[in-house]
Amino acid sequence: MDVDSDELDQPQRWYGTNLVGVPSLLLGSAAFNGHPVPLAIAGTRESHMGLFALLERSQDLSEAQDMFTHYMAIAFGLRKPDADELRSMGASEQRRWHSSWRKLLQGWGMDANGVAGAVLKGWVESRFGLVPSFHKAPLVRFPSPAWVTYLQEKTASRHNNNNIHQQLDLLYEFCQWALRRGLLPGVTPESKHLQLWRGSNRCEEQVIHGRLQNRCCTVRLNNLVSFSLSAQDASVFGDWVFEVQVPVCKVLVFPGLLPGQVLQGEQEVLALGGNYEVTARYA
Repeated sequence: MDVDSDELDQPQRWYGTNLVGVPSLLLGSAAFNGHPVPLAIAGTRESHMGLFALLERSQDLSEAQDMFTHYMAIAFGLRKPDADELRSMGASEQRRWHSSWRKLLQGWGMDANGVAGAVLKGWVESRFGLVPSFHKAPLVRFPSPAWVTYLQEKTASRHNNNNIHQQLDLLYEFCQWALRRGLLPGVTPESKHLQLWRGSNRCEEQVIHGRLQNRCCTVRLNNLVSFSLSAQDASVFGDWVFEVQVPVCKVLVFPGLLPGQVLQGEQEVLALGGNYEVTARYA
């Protein structure tokens, strides 16, 4: 079968399988981002009904956080073993507790183009069918050194054990549960979008329709990206600032969702990317 050479430069068209029941090409489109529908990762809530039954009885976000982190620690063995337990374990078991959703998010906060970032982007591929467009370098024609590096890092054994994708599935569903409960200030159970901002220096290559200088344009963002809650916070990260209406159903982490220091930025929102209609301004 002949392949249009233009499609080799459009990774998001390579395949479209996912676990959320919306075609991947539609899920990554500006049309979906303008008119989103709720998403759910197939089988996640059904496999962990006890957690979500507990969450429904929580009185506030703090209590829900305790329930979530306690459940994850038990279900995935995330508690660090004490000295006596470590001595009774083999070398592989001693490393098992290192693979956790929290360490991945902390790794993303340090460097979104590091190994932890690759694993998170790989999870988005697996669950939502959205192919990344950047990891250390633009991911365009395949094969290429950039693609080889990404593929090696997203499957690195250091993070790909202890059912890490299942941990991230639960993190996503916990976030969506909290948003539907209105636990993020300014968001109601009926809200479909969050008004967020993103600072960037690599803008011209992201524009797929319109011009930055005209303020309104369509940009292609990576399959997982960080946003800020204010334009001022976003301006720290680039010369251009995009104002974006991000679907609530695409949010993975919002400030205050999780206890302790998780991401580097206190006002950082982690959400799925795709094609977004944005309002751009030069910072």
